[in-house]
This record gives sequence, C-alpha cells and structure tokens, in this order.
Amino acid sequence: MEKREHRNFFVRTYRGFMDQNNPRFGYKNLIQVIVGATVLAIPIAFTEETWRLGETLPNLNVFGLFFLSVAFISLFAYRNYRKRGIPFFVDDFFVRVIATYVFAFTTVSLVMILIQRAPFGIDSILAVKRIVIVSFPAAMSAAIADTIN
Repeated sequence: MEKREHRNFFVRTYRGFMDQNNPRFGYKNLIQVIVGATVLAIPIAFTEETWRLGETLPNLNVFGLFFLSVAFISLFAYRNYRKRGIPFFVDDFFVRVIATYVFAFTTVSLVMILIQRAPFGIDSILAVKRIVIVSFPAAMSAAIADTIN
C-alpha cells in the first residue's frame, strides 16, 4: 500500500467512527457498552443469589451462559443492522460482538472486584464463574445500549 492509500484508509476509518449508521465499533459505542453493562451489572452483582450460583453451578453450565451471551449479542447486532439496511461486513460484525462482550465482562469484573465478590487471589475459578454469570444480562444490556443513537 502506498503512503497516500494509508492516509486515505485512516481518514475513511476515522470518519466512519463518527457516522451513526456505520457498523464499525468506535469510541461512542465503547461508552454506550460500558454504561449499558453497568446498568444491569450493578443490581445483579449485589445479590447473594448470584454469588451462591457461582459456587454451585457446574463449569459446563457457566460455559453455556457464556455461549448464550455471545450468541444473543451476535443475533441482536446482526438483526439491528440488517433491519436498518446498513451494509454489514463480517470483520465489523466480529469486532462489534467481541468488543461488546469483552467490555461488558471487564465492567462486571471491575464491579465484582470493588465489592470483593471476585476472589481472584483465593479461588480464580469461582471469580470467573461469578463474573460470567453476571456478564450474561450485562452483555445483553450493553448490546441494547449500543444501538441507542
């Protein structure tokens, strides 16, 4: 790629982040995902039922919740952009789905660490299980908040 083509690529990419109808994941989307994940992470992370569920739920079921989270985010993102008639590319789709789950998971991790319910130093598996359980509704909330213009 020539230097001029590089420059044009970055200019197009930056402008694409500012377009609300662009399926690329930008700074605005990041903020919406974090706020959306926090909306449901806070009330669910503070319930004792969630903490106990992390202790009793088998690892396979927790993996199932993780898989459902990613599947629901994928379906929601695909349906949302197809409904609006926006051209949606595979790489943008995967970036959006992965970024939504990763930032929702990170937000939930921070909340759980702050309330001392993610004991990474004592039992890392329990901490991850609790975070995945709370991330299920938080990721859905994040995906929905990401679509708000």
